[in-house]
Amino acid sequence: QVQLVESGGGLVQPGGSLRLSCDASGTYDKAWFRQAPGKEREFVAAVRWGTTTTLYADSVKGRFTISRDKTKNTVYLQMDNLIPEDTAVYYCAGTARRLILSSMRSSIQYDYWGQGTQVTVSS
Repeated sequence: QVQLVESGGGLVQPGGSLRLSCDASGTYDKAWFRQAPGKEREFVAAVRWGTTTTLYADSVKGRFTISRDKTKNTVYLQMDNLIPEDTAVYYCAGTARRLILSSMRSSIQYDYWGQGTQVTVSS
């Protein structure tokens, strides 16, 4: 059974950085989503299996970087220049099959989810 395990969340001041990690063994395409209180879950970033192809939400482009370690089946989300609007629970997600690029931003395409890790950006 595939289980995704995230780590790395916490409290950081505006302008600071955090790196999230996720053991995503057994999955193909991998992504990060987030959900703030009272809001729907939203796409943050994704990386395509077997390639270096990445996708980002406009709100995080240039500040966040998704990457993967093939040997460890781990996916990372490096978050720099954090702002209060980035405060949310961040979820790692993975698929049981390869997706077409245009569908990688949709949460319903992902088969496996982590438990979530809280990121709070506040002074």
